[in-house]
Amino acid sequence: MRNKIDIGELIYQKLKEQDRSIVWLAKKVSCDESNLGKMLKGKRYINPDLLFNIADALDEDFFVYYSKKLQEKKSRSV
Repeated sequence: MRNKIDIGELIYQKLKEQDRSIVWLAKKVSCDESNLGKMLKGKRYINPDLLFNIADALDEDFFVYYSKKLQEKKSRSV
C-alpha cells in the first residue's frame, strides 16, 4: 500500500501529548502491554475493535486518518 498510515506512530504521539504511557493504555483497553507494544510497532495487526477502544481511551478519532486517505484515493480516480 502506498503512503501507508502508521497508526502506531500516531497513537504513540497522542500518548506523548497526553503524558501517558503504554502501560496506562494497555490497562485502559484491557490488553497485554507486550502485545499492545508489538501492535503499535507494526509487528502485529490492530483489529478495529481494539483501535476503537484505543481511540476512546485517548479521545482521538484514529479512523479519520483512514477516511481521509480513502477520500483522497476516490478523488484521484475521478
